[in-house]
Amino acid sequence: MLGCHTGRNFQVSVAGGSYQDGLTSMIHGCPPGMKITEKEIYGDLLLRKPGADELSSPRKEPDLPIIYSGINSADTIEAAGNAFHTNATPLTILIPNLDRHFIHIKQYQDTNRTPRPGHASYATFMKYGESDDAIGAGIFSGRYTSTIVAAGYVAKKILAELGVKVFSFVREAAGVQCPDMDYEEIYQFTQRYKKMRKNYDPFYQQIYEKQRLRTEMRFLEKMAVLAEVENEIDQIRAAGEEMVPEKIKSEYDVHHILCCPDYSAACEMVEACGKITKTGDSSGGIIEVAATGMPVGLGEPVFSKLDAELGKMLGIGAVKGVEIGAGFKAKDMTGHQCNDQIRSENGRVIFDSNNAGGITGGISTGQNLIARLAVKPTPTIDKDQHTIDKYTLENTKLSAITRRDPTIAGRIWPVAENYTAIVLLDNLMSFYGQKTLMDKLGYK
Repeated sequence: MLGCHTGRNFQVSVAGGSYQDGLTSMIHGCPPGMKITEKEIYGDLLLRKPGADELSSPRKEPDLPIIYSGINSADTIEAAGNAFHTNATPLTILIPNLDRHFIHIKQYQDTNRTPRPGHASYATFMKYGESDDAIGAGIFSGRYTSTIVAAGYVAKKILAELGVKVFSFVREAAGVQCPDMDYEEIYQFTQRYKKMRKNYDPFYQQIYEKQRLRTEMRFLEKMAVLAEVENEIDQIRAAGEEMVPEKIKSEYDVHHILCCPDYSAACEMVEACGKITKTGDSSGGIIEVAATGMPVGLGEPVFSKLDAELGKMLGIGAVKGVEIGAGFKAKDMTGHQCNDQIRSENGRVIFDSNNAGGITGGISTGQNLIARLAVKPTPTIDKDQHTIDKYTLENTKLSAITRRDPTIAGRIWPVAENYTAIVLLDNLMSFYGQKTLMDKLGYK
């Protein structure tokens, strides 16, 4: 299957499926010498995993990652201090599927003759034939986005050390919008929200904080632990601390469900999504991604413009549109309104606005990078829909009996955040490579 690889310098290959043994993210180009642990990768994976709240699918996948290759298994010489540091070989992260029982597989077997409207199931059947991985939609399921989060966390960690911060939030859900806010304030909010989620995630607390899984364990030892966890999922979930909204608001100043920096808007979003869900239907939204600390000059002309690379986030399941800066609103502006006028102030270049979203001509301007993703409603709904029998082409009806998300907007923001990090790091490596070559040659 083609299409499962991206990048030029920082490259990512993904594999697996919703009900296969698991999913895999392989990273090429990760620099040597960086310490990386499964615990910190999971800190991002828990943000998009299902079963966390009332707005996500009831599937109970813990999404516990396993680093399989790409780090030193011990100090390279005695007391070198480089055990579990990256060593420049491909970094492979496995994400086993633990909540895949026959009862759920049977639900798909019972409905797989009838493609789900809005899903890829008809197109993939026509493309791949009867062996198409139709159990849970295979790699076309939202589960594959866990591989993007895992790889993107690595990219984000490297970017942070270079002074680039990448963060994301829910800008709109079920028609309710988050008002504009200062981006540094939004960044601080996202850090508090992530801390809250770690503190309340039972797997983070029971598996990693209690060191039941440790990076220094051998692969087979980790697999033995996961085999135990598979039978303890409900028990571990039940051991988690109850999320009391008022307490979380008081301690972290965040909403307990949605990563939306305006608390009132978050409450309205959840209420609006809930009303739609009660009718058996689903809702969509808008995710916004921002990056600060960007240097001027990322991106290449024509086919590799930075905004074009970010436009590849259309590859995230359920994303139907990507805009940069003012985006589609630019069509209603005049040139004078849309242009980001430039001035100098105390030796610094200042832009009066950021309608370009930090990118002009496909090259970063040094301003904040701003991108937004339009997320469609979850296609799996609890309403009768007409479809066909894909084997006989007879007309029929379909009622959803599989696990589903009331809205996907609440889980896509970490995917968009980490996908953006992959694109930015890939371009930053090209940028530094060019700059270093110019310096070596003495060119200006």
